[in-house]
Amino acid sequence: MFPLRPKIAAMAGYVPGFQPPDGESWIKLNTNENPYPPSPKVREAILAELGDGAVLRKYPDPSSQTARKTAAALYGVDPAWVIMANGSDELLNNLIRAFAGEGEEVAYVHPSYSYYATLAEIQGANIRTFGLTPDHKLADFPTVYEGKIFFLTTPNAPLGFAFSLEKIADLADRCRGMLVVDEAYVDFADHSALPLLQKHENLIITRTLSKSYSLAGMRLGLALARPEVVAALDKIRDHYHLDRLALAAASAALEDQACLQQTVTTIRATRERFSAALRQIGYTVIPSQGNFVFASPPDGDGKRVYDALFSRKILVRYFSDPALKHGLRITIGTDTEMDAAFEALRQIG
Repeated sequence: MFPLRPKIAAMAGYVPGFQPPDGESWIKLNTNENPYPPSPKVREAILAELGDGAVLRKYPDPSSQTARKTAAALYGVDPAWVIMANGSDELLNNLIRAFAGEGEEVAYVHPSYSYYATLAEIQGANIRTFGLTPDHKLADFPTVYEGKIFFLTTPNAPLGFAFSLEKIADLADRCRGMLVVDEAYVDFADHSALPLLQKHENLIITRTLSKSYSLAGMRLGLALARPEVVAALDKIRDHYHLDRLALAAASAALEDQACLQQTVTTIRATRERFSAALRQIGYTVIPSQGNFVFASPPDGDGKRVYDALFSRKILVRYFSDPALKHGLRITIGTDTEMDAAFEALRQIG
């Protein structure tokens, strides 16, 4: 037998959304990918960086300074408050490594991003979850939370609602450890926790360029936190964790805010139109702040509808979790894709 750590041998591992091998023949609304291309400036920046290809023999900037400065200027902070990452998942992993030792507690909201649990298991940390009330408030959260990290996904995935700034500030005050606000979908939302960043020493904001910037294939993310936290994360990240082309793409995407706003405005409009149409045929749709909706059919059988859509080569996300199995998470695609998905849902009933 291989001498695996017992917890690694016993854990199930995270299962990402299905990626069909013949993806072009599907309407793919299951992994919250952006249906529109990234800024054309991203392609220009990649080609300029690539040149004749000789540059690829050299290592990239290990500290991602140009991209950090670009992000810092965008968010109104000093570059010392920014760290770039190989997707926001790298940040979530390294935050647990930095703050939660074996046997120490990491907590998150259930339901939200289940990968938190996988990362905590790898580290050997203990896991605690806090549920939601019917009106999407935290249930039984203590006056003082003593755990090392509390992950708050806002907007929540897969449900789509967002926590208010007042609630986030209250949680930061109640957490003795770090409050990590996972803002993977924040560009589609009405507000961000960014105004709270310098008011709360234990607040960390993580973001990804996969969703709103259409760069899921580049694996880019960033975190905003106090310089002491950024310095700690710098100690434990891989030393060349972002390649040259990804770094060029990051800076170009962040600089083109006009493209971002155009894409976000389009997706938000489609989201509201699709949500209204679903409600007209009897679906329950949670008002969403993300680039997806969580919708439940009248009979509360998400699996039945998922299977019927799958047979029509329309992919959405079904969760067998008892708290979620009554509905489906549906990514917002193009208007044409959403019209086709709606017509299929209308026929399925």
